[in-house]
Amino acid sequence: MTTAQPDSLSYRDAGVDIDAGDALVEAIKPFARRTLRPEVLAGIGGFGALFEVSRRFREPVLVSGTDGVGTKLKLAFALGRHDTIGIDLVAMSANDILVQGAEPMFFLDYFACGRLDVQVAAQVIRGIARGCELAGCALIGGETAEMPGMYPDGEYDLAGFAVGIVEKSRIIDGRRIQPGDALLGIASSGVHSNGYSLVRRVLERVRPDLEADLGGRSLGSVLMEPTRIYARALLALMERVDLRGLAHITGGGLLGNVPRILPDGACAVLRREAWQLPPVFQWLQREGRIADEEMLRVFNCGIGMVAVVPQAAAQEAAAALEAAGERVYRIGEIVSRAAGAAPVRLV
Repeated sequence: MTTAQPDSLSYRDAGVDIDAGDALVEAIKPFARRTLRPEVLAGIGGFGALFEVSRRFREPVLVSGTDGVGTKLKLAFALGRHDTIGIDLVAMSANDILVQGAEPMFFLDYFACGRLDVQVAAQVIRGIARGCELAGCALIGGETAEMPGMYPDGEYDLAGFAVGIVEKSRIIDGRRIQPGDALLGIASSGVHSNGYSLVRRVLERVRPDLEADLGGRSLGSVLMEPTRIYARALLALMERVDLRGLAHITGGGLLGNVPRILPDGACAVLRREAWQLPPVFQWLQREGRIADEEMLRVFNCGIGMVAVVPQAAAQEAAAALEAAGERVYRIGEIVSRAAGAAPVRLV
């Protein structure tokens, strides 16, 4: 191997700092360590992460999900807020696999940037670890990619991948939903991580002061509120009541996500007066002059998860969720759907 010449090039000259990458790995190890589960055999630092399937499952079925954070990242860049965006990343995948009855087991992240800022990246991954703690899953691996020329300075992209396990006999797929079942709406923490292209368009139109008060908090802080993770409350609920369906209200809103769990011939009737539109959505609708139906197609409008339970179990389910710290609304019921009718009806 030849020695370096005075005009020789290095990877750092090309824009990639190996030492910074190594420093980030060391910085995040304590955060990841707090998320470990007994099934983790090898985690951060190796070429692959090892996870043993618990023997408490007789017929384990793996449930996987992947997602990003979307253009909410643009708002994070503008505000210099990087500490909670990782919670959003975990929430989007963990909540998705949860709706099929799966307990989130482990999570991997992908962080890509043009130039690695170790301090910013550590804030992001600290948030990812916090999200994993809230979901009860282990952060067992990931990838940090420094790619000069791919991203503007100060910007990055995120993606995540979650795996959960459900007993085959306890998969929740909506097949047992029937007329008479109750619909419970579990409150969101805010806009979550969907619809931010429209949010940003509203911000561009009205150019508000992001420090302006909105219900006792700044507008920017409210818009950056991380996605709520429902794992602990819903996993406990699955042990108590006959949970027949769950819909994570993400892109597509209530009108687009509730139909995904309905069997043929079932219609979800939603009572719009059952819950109040939170202030952040009132602000977005007013300033953006957004129609009611568009709001319900784009945003969660205050309902982050919809649970379908037998009418007789609705009170017990609501009480259990509230005891777990969730805010719950009786938002409707399941009825028979006529041929050609819409799967969701607002009344």
